[in-house]
Amino acid sequence: MGQLFFQPQNAHRVEVDGRKLLFHVPTTSLFEIDRLDSDVIDLFADRGTVSEGDVRTRFDGQADPAEVAERIRAFLDLDIVTDGRPPRPERPPIEIKNFPLTTIVLNVNTGCNLSCTYCYKEDLDTPSKGRKMAFDTAKRSIELLLAESPDRDSYNVVFFGGEPLSNLGLIREVVDYAEARFGALGKRVDFTLTTNATLLTEEIVDWLNAHRFGLTVSMDGPKALHDLNRKTVGGKGTYEVVAAKTRMLIERYTSRPVGGRVTLTRGITAVSEIWDHLRNEIGFHEVGFSPVTSGPIAPFNLTGDELVTVFEEMKRLGRHYRDAALKGENIGFSNMHQLMTDLYEGRSKALPCGAGLGMLAVDHGGRLNLCHRFTGSDMETYGDLDQGIAKEKLARFIEDRADRTEKGCSTCRIRNICAGGCYHESYAHFSDPMKPTYHYCDLMRDWVDFGISVYGELIAGNPAFFTDHIMPRRAYGK
Repeated sequence: MGQLFFQPQNAHRVEVDGRKLLFHVPTTSLFEIDRLDSDVIDLFADRGTVSEGDVRTRFDGQADPAEVAERIRAFLDLDIVTDGRPPRPERPPIEIKNFPLTTIVLNVNTGCNLSCTYCYKEDLDTPSKGRKMAFDTAKRSIELLLAESPDRDSYNVVFFGGEPLSNLGLIREVVDYAEARFGALGKRVDFTLTTNATLLTEEIVDWLNAHRFGLTVSMDGPKALHDLNRKTVGGKGTYEVVAAKTRMLIERYTSRPVGGRVTLTRGITAVSEIWDHLRNEIGFHEVGFSPVTSGPIAPFNLTGDELVTVFEEMKRLGRHYRDAALKGENIGFSNMHQLMTDLYEGRSKALPCGAGLGMLAVDHGGRLNLCHRFTGSDMETYGDLDQGIAKEKLARFIEDRADRTEKGCSTCRIRNICAGGCYHESYAHFSDPMKPTYHYCDLMRDWVDFGISVYGELIAGNPAFFTDHIMPRRAYGK
């Protein structure tokens, strides 16, 4: 058989309740392995380079030679072992020719009626100074979406701000136009909106409901935690009004589940407490957490120790998620739900998200941004509604970011789940969106390892959870 070489970057072993599992990194697939599989991998892991004599010495009298040879062939097929030839590429080098847009994000107003102390939006204005998007800009954005992806069956229009409901007149106009425009083509259009909830009324909720908006409310937990940072322009806490309006929303809203989004900043690490309040007292269908690890306002970034605590708290809530899922219950923990979705669907990502490829964000002036988080920043833009997408420049950015050479990602076991991390996170932390999010690589590896072990338990203990709770979630665009 000649010499064979171990490729540790393609295999990661996990043990769950005495069961040995192998995570195949290139395909993000999980296999259960037996004692012989494990022993063969141990031999290669210990020696790195293995000869036929090494195999005989290790397994003679211990296992059927034909069985051992079969296991080695399987590992060769998976590129966990090679015969000296370079490992097969996980995917062809990314070469961007087209921009199959599915989503356009409209930054409808830079103004916001709140003054959240940690806000990353670099173009944020007070209500009186808000720069509102004009209807013609929004209309041309929709036409760009159709022009770039004329053959799709469905599209998504996202309204963002500032506080998007502070430009509700435009949103109504856009919805009327989009429903007529897409409907005439026999296509579907979905609308998505993230709001601070303060401007909601029963009439607005009923209108959003009639048009089946996907809604997310920004809320940071119980009163003492929420009011630390989510304040009015005048400096007053907003919990009471947000809680009341959100309860009204959830009670009236029937078309789609309503989710909550939590921003974790310095001093706020009580993940389980926040989840319990937002899920069980406010009533959100799902609650997701966004730790702040980098940004222009350094005092609000979680410290290194706090970030460790946040991930430990997320694992604690993840164990609650697992225990409930084994009983067929869904506790609505978005971060865990997303990780289970990625593993169940076997996603192998070359890029961290669809920004710049399936999605572009349009600012109030009609400039095309990589995503909504970059509007108003010093990050270069990629064309505008007059000239169209700067395709060559944008393609070069995406291709360069996907190139893992000399970035440390090529041998990382979570490379096809993380794919280098959020562009804006890198931009905020390193002033360079091309760099992977090195500042929490170890924590992300530990989080994914935890997710793999939970996934293994659920597949063994209650596989119906995935068909009953994971796959229906896709219907809502989660």
